[in-house]
Amino acid sequence: MGNVIILAGPPGAGKTTVAGLLAERFERSVHLRTDDFWAYIKRGLVMPYLPESQAQNETVMNVVAGAAFGYAAGGYTVVCDGVMGPWFLDRFTAHGTPFHYVILRPDLETAVARATARDPDRHLTDPGPVRDMHAQFTALDGHYDKYVLDSSGLSADQTADAVFAAVQDGGHLFKQPR
Repeated sequence: MGNVIILAGPPGAGKTTVAGLLAERFERSVHLRTDDFWAYIKRGLVMPYLPESQAQNETVMNVVAGAAFGYAAGGYTVVCDGVMGPWFLDRFTAHGTPFHYVILRPDLETAVARATARDPDRHLTDPGPVRDMHAQFTALDGHYDKYVLDSSGLSADQTADAVFAAVQDGGHLFKQPR
C-alpha cells in the first residue's frame, strides 16, 4: 500500500507547484490536482467557493478520495493538492487508511500576490475569494496547527523539502480530533 499525502491550503499557497516537486521525490507516485476534478464537470458547475456548491464539492471530494486510495492500493505514493480544509477530511478518513495532511499557509499578502499573478483562465485570481479562503484556513481549530507549514518565505523546492521531511518522520500523519 502506498501513501496518500494531502497538500491543502488557500489559493496562492503553492500547492500545485510543491505537489509536483514532492511527487518527483518518490519512486512510484501520482499527483492528483483537485482543480482538474472540478474541470471534468461540463454542465452544472457551481464555482466551488460559493455556498451553494456544498453538495457538488462533497461529490468531487468523494471522487478524489476514491482515486487517491485506489492508486495507493496499487503501491503508489499519491500527492493530492487542493483547497481541502478539514471540512472535507471525512471523505478521506472514511477509507480507513492513514494519510498525511499538510496545510500550506503563507501569510495573506503572499497568498493574494501569488494567486492574483496567475493565469485567470486557469486559476482563481479574484482577491476576494482568495482572502475568504485564506481566512478559513487561518481560523482553524487549534488541533490543526500541527499540520500547518508557513510557506511565505520558502521557495517551492524548500517547501517540498519540508513537506517530504514531515511525511518521512510521520509528523503530519492525520489523526481525527477527539
